[in-house]
Parts: sequence; C-alpha cells; structure tokens
Amino acid sequence: MAQIEGGISPFRMRILRSDQWFARNDEPGTRHRSVLGTLGFDMERIAGRPVIGICNPRSELNNCELNLGEIAEAVKRGVSEAGGIPLEFSAMPLGAELLKPSDLPYRNLVSMDIEETLRAYPIDAVALLCNCDKTIPAQLMAAASADVPAIQLNGGPKAAGFWRNEPVSSGTDFWRYWDGYRAGEVNAEEWGHLESCLSCSSGACNEMGTASTMAATSEALGLMPAGTSTIPAHDSRKLQAAEAAGRRLVEMVDEDLRPSRILTQQSFENAIRVLMAIGGSTNAVIHLHAIAGRRRIQLPPSLFNKIASTTPMIVNLKPAGRYLLVDLHRAGSIPAVMKEIESLLHTDCLNISGETLGEVISLARSFDRDVIREATDPIYKRDSIVTLRGSLAPKGAVLKAAAASPHLHRHTGPALVFDSYAEMLERIDSPDLRVTPETVLVLRNVGPVGQPGMPEWGAIPIPRKLLVQKVRDMVRISDARMSGTHFGTVILHTSPEAAVGGPLAIVRDGDTIRLDVDKRMIDLDITEQELRKRASEWNPPTQRHLRGYMRLYAEHVLGADEGCDLDFLRPNSDEALPRVEPTVGRS
Repeated sequence: MAQIEGGISPFRMRILRSDQWFARNDEPGTRHRSVLGTLGFDMERIAGRPVIGICNPRSELNNCELNLGEIAEAVKRGVSEAGGIPLEFSAMPLGAELLKPSDLPYRNLVSMDIEETLRAYPIDAVALLCNCDKTIPAQLMAAASADVPAIQLNGGPKAAGFWRNEPVSSGTDFWRYWDGYRAGEVNAEEWGHLESCLSCSSGACNEMGTASTMAATSEALGLMPAGTSTIPAHDSRKLQAAEAAGRRLVEMVDEDLRPSRILTQQSFENAIRVLMAIGGSTNAVIHLHAIAGRRRIQLPPSLFNKIASTTPMIVNLKPAGRYLLVDLHRAGSIPAVMKEIESLLHTDCLNISGETLGEVISLARSFDRDVIREATDPIYKRDSIVTLRGSLAPKGAVLKAAAASPHLHRHTGPALVFDSYAEMLERIDSPDLRVTPETVLVLRNVGPVGQPGMPEWGAIPIPRKLLVQKVRDMVRISDARMSGTHFGTVILHTSPEAAVGGPLAIVRDGDTIRLDVDKRMIDLDITEQELRKRASEWNPPTQRHLRGYMRLYAEHVLGADEGCDLDFLRPNSDEALPRVEPTVGRS
C-alpha cells in the first residue's frame, strides 16, 4: 500500500492532499480506503491517485442546471481516463427564478459550503459545475479561498422559443412584452401563448444576462475552458469539453496549478474588459468585487470607469443589442471577443490550460461581423457600464449605459419615493400617482441589509398611466439590483444603502435629482445643511431577521461597493489568505 511516509507517493510526482487520507498504513488509512471501497474502487489502487471532486448543484428546484448530471458523468469519464478518482458532491441550488426574495445572500452561503467541503475532504482538485446567476460567482469565490486546482464548467444557454415568428429571449423580451401587456397592447390570450415560449428547455437565460455574463468573465479570468461558456445546453460539444476538463484536472494536480496563480490583478482587469465589451450584466460588478476580495485584490470604482472609458462594446446581444447566445457561439464565442480587444488585454495571464491568454486566443476570430463587431465599428463606443458618484451615492452607484435611453443620460427631475417594494407595487399603477416622464422614481430599503439580500427589484415598472402614453423609459434609482436581462435608465447598487443611513434614506418627494452620465454624477440637489438635518432625524429600520443564516448575513454583509460578501470571509492581510492544507489525524 502506498504511504506518505518518506515523502512522495510512488504513483505521483508529488505528495497529494488525498495521500494524507489514503497513503498510510495505520488505522485511519484502513478506514479511509474502505470508504472508497464501498463505491467500487479497488482499495489496493486508491493511494497515490488524485481525487477529483465534482461539485454538482443539480436540482429540480432550478431548471437552469438540470443538464449538469450528464456533464458530471462526462467529467468522471475524463478523470478516470487520466488515472484519477472522481467523487461527486452537491451544493445548495441557487435558482434565480424560484429562490425568493433574493438569491444573492445564498451566494455567500454556498461559497462557504464548497470551501469547507474542499477543506475537510480528501480532494486534490475540483470541477465546479454551474449555470445560474449566483452559482457561478459562489463557486469562483470558493475556488479563490480554497485554492485547490479548479476548472469551472457551465451548463450553457437554453433553446429560444418563437412567438409571432420571432425568437423570444427568456428575459429581455419578457420585460418588453410585459410592458405591452400592462399597457393593453397584448391581450390575455396572446400573453398565454407568449408564456409558453419563454423557457423551452433547461439551461441558462439565452441572452447576455447575469449567468452568461458571469460565464464569460470566468473564461476571461482563466478558470473556464476557452470557448465553452456559450455552447448551448444540449449540444454534445458541452459533454466533450467536460470530458477534456476531467483529464485536464488530473494534470493540474501534478502541475500544482491553483487559482492563486490564475486570479491576479491583471486577470481581473481582463474580466472587466470583457464585461464592458460584451455589454454584460451590472450584477457582474458586485460579483467581481466579491471574488477579487477573497484574494485581497482591489477593484475600485475608478478602475471600472477607466477600463470602461477605453473599451468598445462589440457584442450585439440582448438586452443592449439584437441577438442571442447561440448566435454569439456560432460567431466565435468569447475567445473571438477577446481577440478583437487583444491590444487592451493582459495577454500574459495564465489559463487553466497552462497557456497564456495570448496563446489561448491566438487563432480566434469573428465569423459574423454583425454579432461580434470589430473594435473600430462597435455597437456602443465605450462606457457600456459606468459607476456614478455624487451626493446621492458617495460610495457609488452603477448604470448600464448601453441599455439606457440616450436622451436620459443627462436628466434633472423631481423624486417620487417608495419606502419599500410592497409600497411600490401597491401604488405604481394608481391613476392618481403624481408622476410625469420627468419624474425620477426612487426605491429604497431594498439593499444588502435593507431587505436584506438586495433583490433584483431595481427595474421599477413604468407607471401604467405613462405606459398608455407610450413612455417606455424613465430614470429610476434604488439600492437594489436588476436582472441582467433587463434594460432602461436604471441606477442600481446605490451605496451606502438607505438601511444603513445612506443619502437615499433622506430623499423626499419633490427633491430634485440630477443625473449626468458623462460626468459620472448622481446628485441630490439639497443644501449640505439640509442633508445633515435630515440625517440627524433618520432612524434605522427594525431588523426583521432574528435568527439563522439571514441574521448572520444582515449583521456581517458588506456594502454593494465591496461585493456584498460577508466581512469575515475576506482576508485582511496576505498572511490571512486562505489555502486548504489540512493535517489528518485519527478520526
């Protein structure tokens, strides 16, 4: 039996983490090997073979990730072919559709779950299977903290339905037609037909929503195999990529190629570049902050604005463009996007393949210039996502300028304030609502602490009395988030949030709010004296969650400007950077 005594296992070129469980001739070693024996593994051939964990959150609570079971099987084939031992484990499903009121708090919980699984079990490397909005960043946060070799694989976008002979995206078109339904332009029977077209297969949203954005940024960071994030959910090439990833994970164990060698300042700057080039989801700003924070990497608002100001948006996908994910895949996928902006990227960054980014994209090119444009002929010249600051958002707020109405980029109007989501829903369609197209709609107390959980409630509906007047956009501000599939002049993530005393908490009906996207400014037009007076009269809302995880979350969550991670999960020094290196004793 292989032993860890004397150093290196005779079956590998280096000591494995799992050797501490299996390559020993004492009582714990016997018991550990017998556990894998119950799974059918030859106990005489366990020690010295790398154990590859397969994190599979597949659940019928989340149709987005229903195909992860067959992907897991493909990964297992690849691991076995390369001489490793594949062991599958689960994680809490993070279904953005059914998990209410918000899936964001559970991103942190799942990241802890995965990190502790990697820490506590004999796992030498991990395949992270994902597809939904928060699963992807949760796994990346865990990988950054656990720092064992890791490859992330997504399930891919769902098939498009068709309505009135037009392809229907699962989010963006829904929002557009919903406004038409509320305005009486789509009748109940037509709406019933449309409903059946929104989700015609399992898989992620099929436009540039949060799931596809985060998969693209995972590719840009170097942790997802190049060109795989856009493969459709039921395309056999997804399984081929998964099998190859299983083989590669075994190699990465020998190479000791950990996320800490891949997740660098430069790779995060590449991810921000790609975010801007694809016209991605505003949610990615929060998630990139959270992932980077696990490695003590800073991504200040000034960095996002600097990168945005020099990055053309070249991908023509909904909600800011015309096409769907399947079109991006046939046009060359994310490698082709990165090739178009290659001069703006740090091409020496390392990839899970062991190659540099420059080598990975060397042969990539666009096969459809209407889907992936040349950098000199962009969809949107620059600044597809901007960070705003001012007296209303001292720590910043985010706007997806590429999906906003150009005529509202400079706007001054009176505030109409909603203190809660329930109040907004109750009042928004009232014929007596005192609102005009110039009004700035304000929703507060829906941030990380306020709800708590920061739901995707920021895209406040256009009041029905304006919809019938053909108004389809107006300035809206909140401390909430917004679905990556949504659009409009919607200012999000206002920080500090209202529930902790941010300026949003003291806005009153009729106050003048000034927006200037070019100047990156969002201001509340009251005097400093009046601002201080109102702040002194403000009382924090009562905390409604008195127990369990949500109490822990509300007490420890960081602001949107820091990624909404839990404060105790972020290392405060280089010495505190986590790395999974347990010592196994008697158990």
